[in-house]
Amino acid sequence: MAAFVKPRNDRLERIAPLTSLPVFFDLKGKSVLIAGGSDGAAWKAELLAAAGAEVHVFCPMDELSEGFRKQLDQFVHHDAFWQAACFKSFALAVGDCKTDEEACCFHDHAVAAGVPVNVIDKPAFCQFKFGSIVNRSPVVIGISTDGAAPILGQAIRRRIETLLPRSVKSWAQLAQAIRAHVTDALTSVQRRNFWERFVDRAFAGEEPDADAVPGLIADADRIRSNANPAGHVTLVGAGPGDAELLTLKAVRALQAADVILFDDLVSGEVLELARREAKRMLVGKRGGRQSCRQEDINATMLALAKAGKRVVRLKSGDPMIFGRAGEEIDHLRRENIPVDVIPGITAASAMASCLGMPLTHRDHAQSVRFVTGHSRHGGLPEDVDWACVADPHTTTVFYMGGRTAPLIADRLITNGLPPSTAAVIMADVSRATQREWHGSLKNLAKGMEKIGYENPVLIAVGGAVSACGTASADADNLRETPVKAVGFVAVA
Repeated sequence: MAAFVKPRNDRLERIAPLTSLPVFFDLKGKSVLIAGGSDGAAWKAELLAAAGAEVHVFCPMDELSEGFRKQLDQFVHHDAFWQAACFKSFALAVGDCKTDEEACCFHDHAVAAGVPVNVIDKPAFCQFKFGSIVNRSPVVIGISTDGAAPILGQAIRRRIETLLPRSVKSWAQLAQAIRAHVTDALTSVQRRNFWERFVDRAFAGEEPDADAVPGLIADADRIRSNANPAGHVTLVGAGPGDAELLTLKAVRALQAADVILFDDLVSGEVLELARREAKRMLVGKRGGRQSCRQEDINATMLALAKAGKRVVRLKSGDPMIFGRAGEEIDHLRRENIPVDVIPGITAASAMASCLGMPLTHRDHAQSVRFVTGHSRHGGLPEDVDWACVADPHTTTVFYMGGRTAPLIADRLITNGLPPSTAAVIMADVSRATQREWHGSLKNLAKGMEKIGYENPVLIAVGGAVSACGTASADADNLRETPVKAVGFVAVA
């Protein structure tokens, strides 16, 4: 007789212990028992009816809450208390019991009848629990804290509600309609290709139109005929560094990407939000360091998109502000590659929030200007109208101006801006390593020496800088300001 060998199950070894098993119970056409007449029992009855169950309510009429009575026509009402014989033929039993003795009795009778039981707000007498629910039916998400922290479960639900577009409901219904065709028509690899593209559209946040089903079936047929699938490039703004400053659209794009081409300044915590299976490629460009050529980045994006990949070009800050997005968009469009842009919070906005410094101010700055601090050759751009930039009623923010700070100060003063004009330099905006210097325009070069040249900096100049108390003519202060939270958050 052969010895019995216990089969190895590597999958179980990779699953952390669970306090309970999340399952989804199909209640369509089944009868469930509700005992009690409180508002809590009414909510459970409504929830069970929404899942397709026939809900039998056992409670005398005069014991029903006013809210329960208003919706009683949705249920089968028994004008009596529950009895031991009531449990026959029910799929689930939910009790609203005032005492532990009653709860124990209700629980024991349900168990004896083989009916899964829940006693509201009495975990010791529950075989199953109701979690917080995100309803995009047929997509349903259940959240449980095993009764330890219901408020935490509700908070998690609110965050998922924010991240999950309402349109997911319609797309899930479409998936039901076309699933059989896709399964029959495509191989397993082709099906994955189809459903990944389907998910991209579902998470774009737009409702499907009337022609969605024929269009999706046509997509499946194209994949079956080995037609080369069209790739797509999305330029995504990663913000200044703090992952909580990403937009919801940016997170969704990262979760859907096949390949992510990211800049050197993109923070690790932002990259952590990307899909685990996505290939990540560093294509950073930094002044004074070995960098990727823009031509190589363009060629890489094009090759990946032509291979049918969903490409995210992840840029620090906002792609459309000193991000060379125009060159990349033009290159892709010339090759008929679809491209779209998801904006990000630009570093100047994050700096203003960190400092509590409005970029515009009724009394001091009626406009704001963003100026590049260096040209492609490393010095100051030759075509900047410095007489216009040296406007005392404008807040001017210089990007990438660390090494040209002395020249910037000289040009502004030469063109009429007072040497005492307030200035601030900030490095690593919104990150834990954030540093800032406050002083005047005449001391800008000294400020850069204190900040250092290793990390990216912003320089802000103007009356609005001093108006909020961040700098003065006599100030020359370096501050270490570890960041815990920026003043506005893009992800709930």
